[in-house]
Amino acid sequence: MDREPGAAPRSRDDLPEQYRDERVAHLIRLCARGFNRSLTRRLADSDVSFGQWVFLRILWKEEGLTQRQLSERANLTEPTVHTALTKMAAQGMIIRRTEDGNRRKQHVYLTNHGRSLKSVLEPLAVDANETALQGLDPETSEQLRTLLIHILGNLERDEAEAEARGLRIPPTRGGNV
Repeated sequence: MDREPGAAPRSRDDLPEQYRDERVAHLIRLCARGFNRSLTRRLADSDVSFGQWVFLRILWKEEGLTQRQLSERANLTEPTVHTALTKMAAQGMIIRRTEDGNRRKQHVYLTNHGRSLKSVLEPLAVDANETALQGLDPETSEQLRTLLIHILGNLERDEAEAEARGLRIPPTRGGNV
């Protein structure tokens, strides 16, 4: 539940009661939204969007991926990835080039500028994480990580089993597919 514009901030004591009856899925969605907004605010001064952060983070781990590979790793559609990469190229963060004579597949590489952003942007993400975990001791934080990884594994298994039965996630856009 969002506050009305201009409403007084909620006290910490109000929060547990407000969310007590929410399902885990909704709480995780709210947390993800909060993380995204927190990091987005921190990235703004560096002229990097949250979407660009997602791709930079992937490319810092492994360069030379194709647009399709980036799409799969970011769980985004290829047109969305293409739009983001075009802007990132214009900002000098990445370059795209073909390899092995295959002109259809473009591989994405960081520029020196794109690589240099890691030392500027990663501390912002660490700060957002530390802010979210304030008041939790290290053992509890690690338990939370372990539980979330377990949940992700369960959900990935569920999706794989559904796909094996021929069930797919319906498209989010209207129209006949």
